[in-house]
Amino acid sequence: MKSVFITMGNTSFDEFITCTSSRATFQVLRRLGYRRLVPQIGGGRVVPDSFDSTSFSLIVYRYKCASRKTIRDSNLIISHAGAGNCLEPLEEGKSLVVVVNEKLMDNHQLELARQLHKEGYLFYCTCSTLLEYCTD
Repeated sequence: MKSVFITMGNTSFDEFITCTSSRATFQVLRRLGYRRLVPQIGGGRVVPDSFDSTSFSLIVYRYKCASRKTIRDSNLIISHAGAGNCLEPLEEGKSLVVVVNEKLMDNHQLELARQLHKEGYLFYCTCSTLLEYCTD
């Protein structure tokens, strides 16, 4: 079963969790052949409800270690653009999409994402462009 792991680490980025756990995101992921979404939501206020149906599962964790096994077992990683969250999936050779938090001051996440994208390691977007990226 193709799965997506979403990771936040221990930070809070509610807009990211809201956009990645929306019905529209589920529909796009199903259309792309994914059947399981595992968000690790960190310390934010947004807590989606887990569910399991015959066509799609959402299994939510507040804190789930982004262990090598969790990363290896996933077909796609979607992460906020923190350095650690970018490097571990890349070390495992996984496809990675990073979602940059546009509201950060001195946005080092954007700088890191741009450079890693330029070098061909990952794709990056914002919450407002995530679904556009996935449907292109």
